[in-house]
Amino acid sequence: MNSSVRGYWLMTWLGLVGNVAALPLIAWFAFLTPSFQVPNMVVAFSLAWPAAVVGIVASAGLLAERRWGGIVAIVALSMALATSLPYAIVRFALHGIGVDAVPMGWFSMVTALFNLLALLYWCRPEIRRGGLL
Repeated sequence: MNSSVRGYWLMTWLGLVGNVAALPLIAWFAFLTPSFQVPNMVVAFSLAWPAAVVGIVASAGLLAERRWGGIVAIVALSMALATSLPYAIVRFALHGIGVDAVPMGWFSMVTALFNLLALLYWCRPEIRRGGLL
């Protein structure tokens, strides 16, 4: 890993803090929101929590400056993007049938945007040059 690239340490620490904070936040949304509770729990157990755990592992690898940390970060961000974008679309679609889903839809859409931007950062070739395997 090339830890001399601008923003490497900031993005690594943001990823670690964000993924650790995401675990209780996902639980709060999945179990305490009254509308659409069963599908929320399914998404939390099957996609959101695994993506956060993989993100924690990726951040640990990046902090240790291992090349596999960048690859795992790309996988974790792809998992999170594959969760948050379709979830936002479904929540916006549910608004049409009377479910109050717009705030959660916007939160998921903003999360998808941040995941996409982070994915673009970690996919840059200069980050993967050199370093330990």
